[in-house]
This record gives sequence, C-alpha cells and structure tokens, in this order.
Amino acid sequence: MPQPLSDPALDQLFRSARTYRGSARAWRDEPVSDETLREVYDLARMGPTTSNSCPARFVFVRSPEAKARLRECLDEGNVAQTMAAPVTAIVAYDLEFYEYLGKLTPHAPDARSWFAGNDALIATAALRNGSLQGAYLILAARALGLDCGPMSGFDNARLDAAFFPGTSWRSNFLINLGHGNPEAPRPRAPRLDFEEACRLV
Repeated sequence: MPQPLSDPALDQLFRSARTYRGSARAWRDEPVSDETLREVYDLARMGPTTSNSCPARFVFVRSPEAKARLRECLDEGNVAQTMAAPVTAIVAYDLEFYEYLGKLTPHAPDARSWFAGNDALIATAALRNGSLQGAYLILAARALGLDCGPMSGFDNARLDAAFFPGTSWRSNFLINLGHGNPEAPRPRAPRLDFEEACRLV
C-alpha cells in the first residue's frame, strides 16, 4: 500500500522547491543530459489525464539555433533567464490528440469518436490535460534533482510559427530546467491558508 513520502522528499517536491527566474544568475552552468530528460518525461507521462488522452507535447530547447528562435518569441524580461537555462521545455498540446486514442485507450475502442469533430471539447480537453501534464513535468523534474522556472511571458502565436508550423501543436507555457543558483530566488511569497482556499462540505 502507498505510504506518505518522507519529509525530505516532500521538501524537494514542494516545501523547499523554488521557482528559478529573474536573471541569468538564476542558473548554474551545468548541463542536463538527454537521459535525464527522458527520465523526466517517463515519470511525467504516468500522471492521469481525461480518458488517458495525453495531449501534452514537449519540446526541449537547448541548441544554440533553437535558443535563438525561442529568444525572438520571449518578452524582454524573460530573455536573460531563459538563455542562461541549460534547457527550456516548451509545454504544448496537440489538438489532434484523439488520433492516438486507439493506442492509449484499448479499453474504450470508440474513444476517438468522443472528440473527433467537436472542436470545443477538443480545445478544452487539450488545454486542461496538457496543463496537468506540464505540472507533472515540473514535479518529475524536481523529483530527479532538477530545478524549474515555469513561466508565460512569450508570444504564443510567434512561438507556434517558429516551432510548430503546419502542425496541430499549440504552445501553452515554458519551463526553464537545470540546476538553480541557490542564492537566486526571492523570499517565498505567501500562499493562501486552507480556510481561504478550501471548503469542507
């Protein structure tokens, strides 16, 4: 039976984990290997999505050429930190995710028909579940010892044209990945208390 994680594990995932952002000094000059990125994805893909639809798509940007394309899409305030990060994950979603349901939902062979032709449902399911999968990617990266800097602050249409031309993929948000400089984060901002954010009914 599942048991609660240890306090050090919970600290690494949540309590001590920080968002690394703000400047080039947010990141140490340490590479992130292909194998580590594969391990991150292999963990993140296990999180639940509607009908196991798995609409998220991830592009790990790290080559100089790809970083130059990404730079042109960023708000000015996000350029330094993103160019300094060893990897930036583009968290996207596929508006044709339902074409994979034959593989992903063998228990429901008619699952494709639930979405095909229903543009409103496709858009809602892709964004909602793709966002969930982006959050799973953050937790997977933290679990494997990486630091994360999730952010918006970019031109979605320009990024889609640069990285996904002629495809059904659409960008959602970005996550800088690497090993953060522990001196970089600001003091942690407050969070809402249980009584402010939750109800027991």
